[in-house]
Amino acid sequence: MTRRAFAQSLALTPLLATPAPAEFKVGHFTDPRRPTGCTAILFENGAVAGVDVRGAAPGTRETDLLNPVNTVQQIHAIMLSGGSAFGLDTATGAMRFLEEKGVGFKLGSQTIPIVPAAILYDLNIGDGRIRPDAAAGYAACKAATAGPIAEGSVGAGAGATIGKLFGPKSMMKGGLGTASTAIGDTGITVRAIVAVNAVGDVIDPATGRIIAGARKPDGSGFLDTMAQLRQGRTGPSPSGRATTVGVVITNAAFEKVQMTKIAQMAHDGLARTINPVHTPMDGDTLFAASTGSMKSTLDHGVVGAVAAEVTAQAVIRAIKEATSVLGIPAWRDIH
Repeated sequence: MTRRAFAQSLALTPLLATPAPAEFKVGHFTDPRRPTGCTAILFENGAVAGVDVRGAAPGTRETDLLNPVNTVQQIHAIMLSGGSAFGLDTATGAMRFLEEKGVGFKLGSQTIPIVPAAILYDLNIGDGRIRPDAAAGYAACKAATAGPIAEGSVGAGAGATIGKLFGPKSMMKGGLGTASTAIGDTGITVRAIVAVNAVGDVIDPATGRIIAGARKPDGSGFLDTMAQLRQGRTGPSPSGRATTVGVVITNAAFEKVQMTKIAQMAHDGLARTINPVHTPMDGDTLFAASTGSMKSTLDHGVVGAVAAEVTAQAVIRAIKEATSVLGIPAWRDIH
């Protein structure tokens, strides 16, 4: 069965324009001083989560506790941020915001918010001394709503770029995208929020064609990164200067081990749209979170398959909604 036929068999109903449900909230902080920022996804009633790290240059926080064998069973927010490892401090701001609201893991007289985080590298865009910090994380949480989620060059996607294997002159603008779907009439929904900052090119899986990525020196088209690699041609290695990070959210009730599998399967959406992906230069990390409001009538493998589909859609939207910055062209500039 083809992927298209499989998706049709699941009766997917796109919900791209719908707002985030009240079960979680999303907020961005975009720094006005240079292209960088962070994105907060809040689960004030708690969520069961898993994570899968596929890139070899990750920057993460509180991912070990998501291991199914470990004690804590719920998280209260996820932070996605630019700023490389410095951006992990945004989770501190999220913790402060949630603690003030009394949201967190209760341990004696203390309330400890559980906030996993993942970062991408954008320090090469503008003044790299400006990075998202705890105050930026707090601001993103304060801005969080259950309304429509802003996309493009915002939040964690503000300084994102793609197609970087052959140096900065060939790269294009990445961004943050979101997509969602309902699975038939089950009441189960799946949403993806992805910040795309990949070394590789971005490919539309519907056509198999590159829509954004490393450009030829004269700007006449794409180098086709994989074609160049097959011929043994490489550029200056952008070691650790990439990473695609994101979150898949479902209302289907699952446990940590099942959410971990869903996070693993969601990476297939990256593989369908980014090539190469999961490289030594990327820190690709995807979280999967369940708000648990719907008793699952489906196997978690079905939700994982759908998660891969919406992740792929979110990657494409991240590229198409991005805007150019500092002379780095966006998809909309060449179409």
